[in-house]
Formats: sequence, structure tokens, C-alpha cells
Amino acid sequence: MNFSNTLPVALMLAVAIMSGCSDKSMTPKQSGEIEILEYCAGEEYRSDKSHFRASATGQSMSRETAKKMARSNAEAKLARSINATIEIVTDNYVNSSKFNNVEEVTETFNDMARTVVDQLLSGAITACERLTQKTDGNYVSYMAVELSATDLVGKYNERLSQDERIRAEYNYEKFKETFEAEMAKQR
Repeated sequence: MNFSNTLPVALMLAVAIMSGCSDKSMTPKQSGEIEILEYCAGEEYRSDKSHFRASATGQSMSRETAKKMARSNAEAKLARSINATIEIVTDNYVNSSKFNNVEEVTETFNDMARTVVDQLLSGAITACERLTQKTDGNYVSYMAVELSATDLVGKYNERLSQDERIRAEYNYEKFKETFEAEMAKQR
């Protein structure tokens, strides 16, 4: 038996097995992974039954531009979240009510929701804001914004109450109940 040929193969096999085993016991840091800390994100900055919330970032060489980008991105996410929720609430409310022209009423509700959301976004509260600077000089702005669900449904009710086609059959308490049930699902 010639061991001179099998010894190198056996050594390579042993090294491969040993290195394969050691990779499994390596921590993320040891394997070169870096944990990313995201400011203004996490559980406390997610929507709940009382508030719509959204987090975003913006990056720029200008610190003010980074902040504006973060705000704009957060407001866009907030608007999408609110519009999606209002659409669900509207569908559930209209379908459970006795409106004659369901499609027209649903469209009117959704159009009004977009208008109300656009108006309220300018008053969105900054829930969190952090600014960092990278080694290349660029700024990164982290931001979370929020809107009160109660304020939103109040403004929405105000707009719906002004529409004569809807006012005759619109039931605010039932709408609010439908809205609150949907908001309770946010957590």
C-alpha cells in the first residue's frame, strides 16, 4: 500500500471537514457580518390602534437634504399605509351598509380619504429623528412620523358629512366602529 499518495488527500479532507465544522460555530461578527442599527425603527415606531406611523431614511451630502428626503419618504409610506387602511374600512363599511350605489359611494369615500390624508400629512408629528454622518461625509437622516387615528377619522367624518349624496345614509358611529376594528388589527 502506498501511503505517500493518500496522505495528502487525507490531510486535505481533514482540513475541509474541520473548516466546515468551524464555520457553523462562528458568530456573525466572526464571519464578517456587521449588525446595522436602524434608528427610529422598531416596535415603538410601528402603527398601532391609536396612531399611524412610518419610518424612513434619507441620504445626501447636504444635511438638510437628507432630512427632507427622510421626511418625504416617511410621509409617503405613511400615506400608503393610511390609504390602504381607509380602503379596507370603506369597503367593509359600504358593504355592510345599505347604500344603493355601492361602487359610487366607495369611490367617493376613497377620493375623500386621499384628500384628507394629503391635508393631514403636513401636520404629521415627528416621532423620532436621528442624524448621522458617514466617513465619506454624507449625512444619513433617520425619521419616524405619526398621525393620530382619532384626528384622521374626525377629519374624514367632517368631509363625508359635507357631501349631500352620502350624508343622508352615512352613519358616523358605524363608520368609526369599522375604523377602530381595523386599527385594532395594526398590532
